Amino acid sequence: MKTLIKIEEAAQVILSLVLFAQLPFAWWLFPVLLLVPDVSMVGYVFNSKTGAFIYNVFHHKAVAILIGVLGFYLGNEYVLLAGIILFGHSSMDRMFGYGLKFDTGFGYTHLGEIGDLKK
Repeated sequence: MKTLIKIEEAAQVILSLVLFAQLPFAWWLFPVLLLVPDVSMVGYVFNSKTGAFIYNVFHHKAVAILIGVLGFYLGNEYVLLAGIILFGHSSMDRMFGYGLKFDTGFGYTHLGEIGDLKK
């Protein structure tokens, strides 16, 4: 099942690349922006609950899709770009086994435990 999920997430990363290619931005912008959503980890400076909330907002695919759809309907390429980047980043994270966070700590995700917690 894990392999099937990784393939599905990889397909979604490819979809985000295809969507990005339809925008008038330079190709190098995609890999540069792809890691920006990880800035949301700054919430963990305060505590695990705040960190998980902020992280999950920036890594939730429904949020990414809503932003992308909003950008599409407003005709705003920058908002659409933000949605595509958030979607691609979230898919990439899940492809590597990093999921949405529980407020018990960064290593506890909806896909299982990560890092030193993994047994």
